[in-house]
Amino acid sequence: MFILMHFGTEAGFRFREMPCRGGMLTKKGKYGLKAMVHLAGVTDGQLVSASEIAEKHHIPRKFLDNIFTELRNAGFVLSRKGKGGGFCLTHPASEIAIGNIIRALDGALAPIACASKTDYRPCEDCNEAECQVRHVMLDVREAIANVLDHRTLADSKALDIALLAQ
Repeated sequence: MFILMHFGTEAGFRFREMPCRGGMLTKKGKYGLKAMVHLAGVTDGQLVSASEIAEKHHIPRKFLDNIFTELRNAGFVLSRKGKGGGFCLTHPASEIAIGNIIRALDGALAPIACASKTDYRPCEDCNEAECQVRHVMLDVREAIANVLDHRTLADSKALDIALLAQ
């Protein structure tokens, strides 16, 4: 995948293709969200096996097991081992914000550490009060959080169902 980078002057812009390095969401975060949206679509309390989710969403089983361990430790899912075991949500899907799942799996939402609310670290090479990059990244972090913290698993499942119906 490629993105277009622009380099310009007052007179106009020149574009060139640059390889896309991905985004802020890791594979762990993406797979975790897929698994959680899957769980949001089952009857309350119904257990779903990791194997079923892994197969349906093409997620490596061992990787999904590790993701579920993190989700369980963060309080998002309950698990039961053995025959008939599996995973279910600890709260209604309408009460679980996507932003909180991403924070649990991938860490802070901010694109740089000095703009983070949950994992703040100052930059070593600039004065934060005067750093224009930091001020832009604070706005970016707020925009990301505004979307992800106001979208729930229930919202995502409803969108999933609507897309399948098309």
